[in-house]
Amino acid sequence: MNAINVNQLSHRYGAVQTLHEVSFSVEKGELFGLIGPDGAGKTTLFRILCSLLLPCEGKA
Repeated sequence: MNAINVNQLSHRYGAVQTLHEVSFSVEKGELFGLIGPDGAGKTTLFRILCSLLLPCEGKA
């Protein structure tokens, strides 16, 4: 059983695309880390997962 499902998630801030067709799943009880450089879209992804921001495309 998956605790988190992200499917083809994309987001833009104006002309700047911060997420482009991101897909992954995290199973219940699984340890998962998300790493990347500044500006890679990590905070945007977590804001979408917490329903603080709506995705432009895809489902989370």
